Amino acid sequence: MAAILDVHFGRADAPPSELADAFHDVDVPIHHNEHIAAAALRADRQRVQRTGRWLVRHSTDQCSATVGLALLAAGWAEEDIPLIQTIGLLSNRFGPLAAEALRRRRAGEQALLWLAQRVAGWGRVYVIEALCRHGVYSSRQWLLRHACDGDFLNGYFAGQVATAAHLHEAIVGTEVDDDLVDHTGRLLKIMAGCRGVGMTLEHYPPAPIALAAHAAHLGRQTPTVNRYVDAAVIADHLADKSPERSGCTTEQRDHIVQQYLSVLDLQDWCDTVRAGLDRNSEFFAWFAGNVAARLHLRAFTDPMGGDDR
Repeated sequence: MAAILDVHFGRADAPPSELADAFHDVDVPIHHNEHIAAAALRADRQRVQRTGRWLVRHSTDQCSATVGLALLAAGWAEEDIPLIQTIGLLSNRFGPLAAEALRRRRAGEQALLWLAQRVAGWGRVYVIEALCRHGVYSSRQWLLRHACDGDFLNGYFAGQVATAAHLHEAIVGTEVDDDLVDHTGRLLKIMAGCRGVGMTLEHYPPAPIALAAHAAHLGRQTPTVNRYVDAAVIADHLADKSPERSGCTTEQRDHIVQQYLSVLDLQDWCDTVRAGLDRNSEFFAWFAGNVAARLHLRAFTDPMGGDDR
């Protein structure tokens, strides 16, 4: 790749179109590559920028378009942000380099946030990881409420979001709304079960603070199926594993589990999950036979309801 670029840039009259198919049979990486970056630095900066723009806009070969994006990622031009964002929407392929390119620019945080709000899958992983590395002054509120979209790949960045956005400070602060509490539940649930993928509760020092605060806020919320399930999965992880696996002492773990159970066994919470979960679904069978059974959840062991605890 670098050799092809060196030859091309070594000819002053070579047009960008000559590179349209030049990388079709070359193994082009989708992440930052030091050899491409070095080739860009060896050439005239304005010509590198023009070539990168042309390849991103006009090449029909994804390998050449990737090289074009890599050339733009070697620069800092603010005027290239809209073009980088546009190709970044094809995020599974172009997400890593788009994230790197935007992170290097002065208006990078806002540009990354725009892209993060529009991508999913692996692309979301690349962009949100870049946001967490870039600094989250402008994007903190969004990260605290919307970063996790339910995809299993969220496990790769959930811990980074919790750390970079200072989750433990937000969840005990004065501006706690339902979106923050719900997303905190999603983050904690993901971190409870993402061993081998991303940061777990065990390696998140403020885990006891965030868990206790989430459990406390839960009791002041209107019951929903999603809130019930998230809280139950968190409580099940805490109760089923050693306290160290959740970053807690035994006393902390036991108290937090009891906090969760005291909410989940309230009558209105029991009624909500009974009415909202499809008893014929595979999820219901798994949840009832595992999480609910281990925690002895009242909604599943006492179908007639009874009195509140």
